Amino acid sequence: MNLFSFVECANQTQSLKALFDLLVSCASVEAFTEVTYGALTFAEPLRLPECPPPLVAMKAPPDWCHSYLVRRYYTVDPVLRRAPTFGGPFLWDELPNEHQLQPCEQRVLREAREAGLKNGVGVPLFGPSGRISLISFASLFDDADPQRNMKHLNALAWHFHIAFAEIARPSGGGSNRKVSLSEREKDCLRWVGEGKSSWEIGKILNVSENTVNFHVKNAIRKLGTANRTQGLVKAIRLGLIEFSESYA
Repeated sequence: MNLFSFVECANQTQSLKALFDLLVSCASVEAFTEVTYGALTFAEPLRLPECPPPLVAMKAPPDWCHSYLVRRYYTVDPVLRRAPTFGGPFLWDELPNEHQLQPCEQRVLREAREAGLKNGVGVPLFGPSGRISLISFASLFDDADPQRNMKHLNALAWHFHIAFAEIARPSGGGSNRKVSLSEREKDCLRWVGEGKSSWEIGKILNVSENTVNFHVKNAIRKLGTANRTQGLVKAIRLGLIEFSESYA
């Protein structure tokens, strides 16, 4: 399943398990078969069975899942604990270089590798009111390339995160469908999806960089999102702009 198929299917489900299975299926296309989703700074009432806070959903080798839960590694897992210090996707292997990890944190990373989890990628997801969630991807294969797949995994994580928010808090879903963006706001978001900076978008649209920022900020405000990436994903999910494979 590719990212386009994920977006299409995610729009049609109201089940956390079905949505999480879709996430795993889509990530598995690039060999990232092991996935964890957690709510780091708030209590998310909707979660899969056997997932204590901050975990919401988890798919990993059964022996590792058992050890992780029984030994309460989620309380000392550096991927979870250190995620808020990163502004975007990061590699698990970067953690020892970016932080002085405690022995318990080093043990979690070491035992994860011994359990077969390789080439890990964490995607912090920042929301309103200081909310921070995390989706973590890992592979069982040595040749999985986290750097090459970083953009794809980041987009996939945000699509899942926004779809999950609609399932977990459906009372806010109806108002989301009434969002209206101007054509210029849509144009700016489309180019954000192509990876263009405000300066580059300004050159393409023949407007100033400040004008681009104005339109993007307006779109983010209307969509009730926290940043450009989240705004782009939500606009796609609501059908306000067309999905492009280049977003993957």
